[in-house]
Amino acid sequence: MNALVPAVIESEAIKRLCLDLGFDQAGICQAQAPRHHYAYREWLEKGYAGEMDYLHRHLELKSHPNQLLPSVQSVIAVALSYNQPNPPVPGKPRIARYALGRDYHKVLRKKLEKLADQLSALSPEAEFRICVDSAPIMERDFANLAGIGWFGKNTMLINSQRGSWFFIGLLLTSLDLIPDSPAIGGCGTCRACIEACPTGAIVYEDDRWQVDARRCISYLTIEKRGEIETDLASRMGDWTFGCDVCQEVCPFNQPRESQPLRAQLTKEGDFLSRRDLPALNRCEEISQEEWDQISAGSPIRRTGLDGLKRNVAINLMNAEPAEKPKT
Repeated sequence: MNALVPAVIESEAIKRLCLDLGFDQAGICQAQAPRHHYAYREWLEKGYAGEMDYLHRHLELKSHPNQLLPSVQSVIAVALSYNQPNPPVPGKPRIARYALGRDYHKVLRKKLEKLADQLSALSPEAEFRICVDSAPIMERDFANLAGIGWFGKNTMLINSQRGSWFFIGLLLTSLDLIPDSPAIGGCGTCRACIEACPTGAIVYEDDRWQVDARRCISYLTIEKRGEIETDLASRMGDWTFGCDVCQEVCPFNQPRESQPLRAQLTKEGDFLSRRDLPALNRCEEISQEEWDQISAGSPIRRTGLDGLKRNVAINLMNAEPAEKPKT
């Protein structure tokens, strides 16, 4: 750290740099063992991760950010809104809001690279490590400590003023920065997300709310390989990639005149919907070459062409009118 600049001023200056780069929120916390690491281990042991075996392999890496940057002292957390209108269109694939535009990993990483470059110019001796979702770190824990948001019953990070339609990015650094206070809040007696979840994926066990990924529509449409159990498939409705139900019903995502930041639409042009997938019945005929073009630079690429066609077949099945009772 530059000894000529008080740490508190430097911390505030860093957060201003984050906002100047286009982030909607920024905060700082000390590097430490994540509070929910043991709970995360229990979640894995219950089998709630389904087929996501890589989460087991990354367990110990998530025990402390020094596993990723040995010199780390502070964590800079940022948030970037991706909210935009996303009404269902009959006969068309339904994509979760976060995947409508460009791959968020690329967008956040580019901004964090600029932040790291700016800080390196000020403190050449400092070290940095960018973490955006795919890095083995419990990003919600650190974003919570940095004041970005608190944990909702659907396990999403919620900001009382902004809701939950935002991505999280972290910049680990060897700089010793003044931390912010953790975010505080709660859902109270609200059960909107629990009651709205089509597959009952939000469960209460071990004195905390958890998501059983094996029943989550986002997991089923993106991470799950092969066939999907008939009962779960029938509850997927028209979701082709991901699911927004638990966020759509959350009171903190409903606009209020007294809180203009709530459910605020994204200002990031790269997140705006830029792809128009063919109609559902046309998706079944997409070639690998077409899929490569359609999915290039998009989060939807993760499901793969086989996964897309499987999901589309389920959407078409769910759209068929119920069989009329025999008379």
